[in-house]
Amino acid sequence: MKPQHERTEYRSTIADSWNRCLGYGLHHDHEPEPANLDDQAREALEHDYEALLSTTETEVLPYYDNIMSNSRCLILLADSEAQVLKGWGDRRVTESYRHPWFSAGASWHERHAGTNAIGTSIAIRSPIQVQRNEHFLKLNRGIISSAAPIFDTDRALVGVLSAFSDAYLPQAHTLGMVRLLSQSVENRLIVRQLGGDHFILTLNTTADNIDSPWSGLIAFDQTGRVIASNQRADQLLGEPVFGRNLSSLFTENRSQVLNHSHNAPLQLTTTKRVRLSGLLKRPVSVCAPGPKPLRSAPRPRPSEPRQSGVSPGDIEYGDPRVRRCASQAGKVLERGVPILICGETGVGKEVMVKALHGTSKRRGQPLVSVNCAAIPPELVESELFGYEAGAFTGARAQGSLGLIRKADKGILFLDEIGEMPLAAQSRLLRVLQEREVTPVGSTERIPVDILLVSATNRPLSDRIDSGDFRADLYYRINGLCVELPPLRERMDRRELIRRIYQEHRDDGQPASLNTEVMAALENHPWPGNIRQLVNIVRVAVAIADGDEVQLWHLPEDFLAEYEDRKETTQKPVFDASSFRETPQANDNSRNDTMNQTLVVYQQCMGNVSRAARELAVSRNTLYKRLRDLGVR
Repeated sequence: MKPQHERTEYRSTIADSWNRCLGYGLHHDHEPEPANLDDQAREALEHDYEALLSTTETEVLPYYDNIMSNSRCLILLADSEAQVLKGWGDRRVTESYRHPWFSAGASWHERHAGTNAIGTSIAIRSPIQVQRNEHFLKLNRGIISSAAPIFDTDRALVGVLSAFSDAYLPQAHTLGMVRLLSQSVENRLIVRQLGGDHFILTLNTTADNIDSPWSGLIAFDQTGRVIASNQRADQLLGEPVFGRNLSSLFTENRSQVLNHSHNAPLQLTTTKRVRLSGLLKRPVSVCAPGPKPLRSAPRPRPSEPRQSGVSPGDIEYGDPRVRRCASQAGKVLERGVPILICGETGVGKEVMVKALHGTSKRRGQPLVSVNCAAIPPELVESELFGYEAGAFTGARAQGSLGLIRKADKGILFLDEIGEMPLAAQSRLLRVLQEREVTPVGSTERIPVDILLVSATNRPLSDRIDSGDFRADLYYRINGLCVELPPLRERMDRRELIRRIYQEHRDDGQPASLNTEVMAALENHPWPGNIRQLVNIVRVAVAIADGDEVQLWHLPEDFLAEYEDRKETTQKPVFDASSFRETPQANDNSRNDTMNQTLVVYQQCMGNVSRAARELAVSRNTLYKRLRDLGVR
């Protein structure tokens, strides 16, 4: 059920649409003209919208077959004027005489078709679902329609994706599906148009759900100016980001973002103090690989990790705070007391849950993990509680069991529980109180036996104060609250680094890291915590490629922060002046400097941070010289 203010706003939206219909001179018995395009006109229409159509049909819809197959619905793609471009799915959702209104060329604009999802979504530029009797025209009152707009890189409305169904339940699922589809198309359009020449930054609440379609997307240029973004990015940052500069959005400076390792998770903090995880993809030209040294054969890769089971010994190596958290949580969980795990992103909350499961009496039963922030709000209820076989009329699948019932006799882990919509919170509260779950579209109460563990990386008290989280649910899930310390505060940091290196090192590499690398890792502030540490170690091991890990094998952004903490009086590791190219005819001072720069840069295999250190110059100075040399 929607909160009262949302229901009021929704009713107002429908009422406004009906008033527009009356202004257009429509009456309830009006029948719009059906589409009547010949083959030539249809081909011309498809040609005009080739990019939008191909992106939707070949790059997005195939990934959602599993969702679409659970509902008898018809998917329509319309242009910005509400003209149908193409349809996919089951046309049996409506009587055959209505089919022309679902064909290419048909207009669903409010002035022709009255209140409906496509036309009304265009009018309000937002997703909407229109129930049967909310349609202005009687002709359309046998269907339920959901739609979400698609915006291009300039935030111009380019189309609408919609789903039509004769199903009564669960309609929130259908709207959520449409929102996912439209955002996926929007994301692909941004990457297709800008990915070749611009940086693409993907954002989400944790690194675990960055690859979700429900992620924010920002495209920006070398100066850090945002060229394009999707709607989810605005939501995550709490403000429109189009046209802004990265420095005004995040506390990290532009160079920290630009120099971050390609495709390695990046921890960011917004200017509103919200912590996010990101993934950076550089423009194609920037990512072009340089020459690689030849090898006669690839080095052997490390063996497969040991068994997937996690024990308490895998989460702490001598830190008393972590040991106390694990011990207390294990004792109370066995007695059915719900656990709430708090801590910064990346501190190992999910690893602790796996350890609790692995040592509990329910280790032979399922552990079902749900990231509440990775699911669109409209899909949360049907995903968690399941739905009846008849919830989708004519569905091919026999309903959905739901994640709560899948966790029966085991443990349910709700990560990022603060992101759960209020409607789902109400249903979850009833499940926890009554130990029964009622699938969407059913009146049957099904007993469930679950132990609940929840996690959050931000104070739920703030969400309660803002009205976004129920206080009664908070006290229900907070039987015992344990807070995992950030990596920078852990007393077992050295041993943790050593164990992570042992797990990821290549066969043949030294069993331990050298003193310089260990010192750099141990003294780092680690804003991304253990997850960031694992990624740094994996990058260093990969770059070392079987050799001993050296300081310059660490990512450039890490080294930049490391250099800032080093004393400025530290001498270079070697004397760069001893390196010379072949003598030049004009051996003046500038040529010597530039020659030295090029040789040292080559000696350092293109590692800017290390080369700047060896030359005893700033990275900005080195970048300028390399540009003058035509290298970068």
